[in-house]
Amino acid sequence: MSRRLINLAGLTACFSLLGYALFAQYSLGLEPCPLCWFQRIGVALLGLVFLLATLHNPKGWGARVYALFIGLAAALTAGIAARHVYVEHMPAGSLPSCGAPLEYLVRHTPFSQLSKLIAKVLAGSGECSRIDWTFLNLTMPEWVLICAVALGALGVLGNLRGVSVKPPLKARGMGPTRTA
Repeated sequence: MSRRLINLAGLTACFSLLGYALFAQYSLGLEPCPLCWFQRIGVALLGLVFLLATLHNPKGWGARVYALFIGLAAALTAGIAARHVYVEHMPAGSLPSCGAPLEYLVRHTPFSQLSKLIAKVLAGSGECSRIDWTFLNLTMPEWVLICAVALGALGVLGNLRGVSVKPPLKARGMGPTRTA
């Protein structure tokens, strides 16, 4: 299978995940918690790497570089989702109550304190443990975890083992032309 098609499939899956997240927020009324926002950022980053790999359609060492970046973006996203799953399954009362909204924290946290903001979000809060949505008895963070692992495997294996297919010379406008 060609690398370009594999990367395009990964890009399409990332857009679909983000599209459903926006649908759930604006049509179903499910407000994302801070960990949900971080997962969205991770999926968007993964989609960006898939987009670049699709456009570039690398060969050789370039494909290995994209495989590495896809693996890193997928691991980051899966790690955030795994943390969210862990927070969801913690016993009631073991997390602090709902804190300030992420938008407020971002707006009022100086850039030099960014690492503290990230640590605070990853610690989770009461709003991150609330389960509002399930499909096939799995919560949204569990689905994101499954998708991030699957997309990471697809991207890494696809870029390491796929082939880089270029269109024929004629399709690129470089082949011989016939005049009648």
